[in-house]
Amino acid sequence: MTVSNEDELLKLKEVGRIVANTLAAMGAALEPGMTTAELDAIGRRLLEQEGARSAPELCYGFPGATCISVNEEIAHGIPGQRRIEPGDLVNIDVSAEKDGFFGDTGASFAVEPVSKATQRLLRDGKRAMWTGIRQVGAGLPLANIGNAIGEFARKNRYTLVRNLASHGVGRSLHEEPKELATWPDRSERRKMKEGLVFTVEPFLSLGAEWAADGEDPWTLFSEPRAPTVQYEHTVVATRTGPLVLTLPA
Repeated sequence: MTVSNEDELLKLKEVGRIVANTLAAMGAALEPGMTTAELDAIGRRLLEQEGARSAPELCYGFPGATCISVNEEIAHGIPGQRRIEPGDLVNIDVSAEKDGFFGDTGASFAVEPVSKATQRLLRDGKRAMWTGIRQVGAGLPLANIGNAIGEFARKNRYTLVRNLASHGVGRSLHEEPKELATWPDRSERRKMKEGLVFTVEPFLSLGAEWAADGEDPWTLFSEPRAPTVQYEHTVVATRTGPLVLTLPA
């Protein structure tokens, strides 16, 4: 969507705050021995306390309030009886609707102990996301985002998953502009209109270049199998640069 007035912006900020705080609380609660269903229940309770509804459940009938992906799973993992183990790499994706507006955020977390390479991947996953966010601004090419993230990945010897893209958000969970590449895409010619609302969510990896289907209709796996992280914020393109809507408060 494109923000057209202050009331819309306030409602976007409200749902952005809710998903950001829920993600932060779930990350803080993460510990060995708990199941992904137990972690998801924490997220559901926090969303409901704020009068928000799980977006994947609402929009797509997803079997959980949040998406929780562990290790080889890199996106859309279904909460269930899988137990979190020491050394696991866990991605949590939280999106929700309130008052007709949507917010979307995500982050990856390590369950200690993990290798130095994994610690570096987590640090650089955040850096890759912020590298892309810094390219956001009214009138600028959308391609700048993927070009900047691609250069960051190349310099630091990472790969990027190239079939999981950013997307427009606001009045629905996924809307125009769709398929916003977080990797270099020579075919991208669009520009960011003032007030455009969308996500920036690169998938940075130690070798994976693709998200592959699994046995269930939802869970996506790294291909080839390799540690992969994702960090995501919802942003608004303004004349003065990016406005990040999904910071905890």
